[in-house]
Amino acid sequence: MTPHAPSYYAATAHSLAEQPPLAGDVSADVVVIGGGFTGLSAALHAAEAGFSVVLVEANRIGWGASGRNGGQMIPGMRWSALELEEQFGTDQARQLVSLANEAGARVRERIARHSIRCALRQGHFHAACRPAHLYDMRRELDWLERNLSYDGGRIIQAADVGEYVASPIYHGGLYDRNGGHLHPLNYALGLAQAALDAGVRIFEATPAQDLDHGGPVRVTTPRGQVTGRFGVLACDAFMGSIDKRLGRMTMPVANYNVATAPLLSDQAAALIPSGAAVSDSKFVLNYYRLSSDNRLIFGGGEKYTPTPPRDIQAFVRPYLEQVFPQLKNVSIDYTWGGLVGVTLNRLPDFGRRGDCFYAHGWSGHGVLLTTLAGELIADAMRGHAERFDLLASLPKRPFPGGPLLRHPLYVLGMLWFALKDRL
Repeated sequence: MTPHAPSYYAATAHSLAEQPPLAGDVSADVVVIGGGFTGLSAALHAAEAGFSVVLVEANRIGWGASGRNGGQMIPGMRWSALELEEQFGTDQARQLVSLANEAGARVRERIARHSIRCALRQGHFHAACRPAHLYDMRRELDWLERNLSYDGGRIIQAADVGEYVASPIYHGGLYDRNGGHLHPLNYALGLAQAALDAGVRIFEATPAQDLDHGGPVRVTTPRGQVTGRFGVLACDAFMGSIDKRLGRMTMPVANYNVATAPLLSDQAAALIPSGAAVSDSKFVLNYYRLSSDNRLIFGGGEKYTPTPPRDIQAFVRPYLEQVFPQLKNVSIDYTWGGLVGVTLNRLPDFGRRGDCFYAHGWSGHGVLLTTLAGELIADAMRGHAERFDLLASLPKRPFPGGPLLRHPLYVLGMLWFALKDRL
């Protein structure tokens, strides 16, 4: 069984008994492919609704992005409310933003209901890298308050940034107490335990090799087959390994994180006085937060080729020290990377093929939206598909070209946006 990649999260993960590989043929009402946030949420919600559920995971629960990400609970979607309004009109934008904003409450409710120990903390600060970005944030918050009576956000002027994060490079920002951060692998393991308690049968080290979308859904694995009335595809960056057409809808993109040695309590409190998760307004953004043991967990940098850097610490450190010059030469204890699924337009891709539902392409907003997605999929199986269909109606375009052309085109696009960040 492939272990979790070495990381701060793997080193501080709670225990979850290894689940056996599938051996033989089994059947259930629902078969879920993927043991990350989306698949676990769908499996748990479906089991609570009375469905029998089997979940197969190619490696360990939380092995992919769900166990390696920055842990940032960022409200909303990658598109702002103003961008959604411009594209879809005010009424549909209200519906989409309202639905996306439910995601945070869904995650917090799951954590509370199942007593998941995942170092949950409140608050997200979106740091403005330019004065124009702060202006856009003010317009965004005005829209939310005017159209949704949104409560919890406030604009922070440049002079007051130090009350939220001790960095000299920002021009203000938007603080949202509805955001937050958590230990993502422990959240995934907690969802898995809740699913097991609800009767879900989980099989680890069980890759899906073939999928038949027809009725019934059939998933073939190395040592057995699962048959279900419904299927759920929850593979995100690895979707192409089971469904090549859906694989074209996202580009697997590598991101890299470091965790420093524990900081002194006073030093940590001075670094991010708000205790919030922080991400900046660059297209190729930096994102960071404090862990429960006062480490700075920092993600940043630009890497557009599938080959990881030879030295992740040396790769990420310049970005960390640009944000926090006071941490020059700080000791770094952990480094790790992983793949996330990014869509061409940065909106998630929801849909259905026959009796098989899918949701992927979180584009950096997966910590919150995935839990919501899993619950909406289970609701759709029960005949309540209106809100799933709303997200499935979002525009979608595959990346152009086959596997050999898709990546070079993506790299050119990202280099353009990285250049815009610097101009």
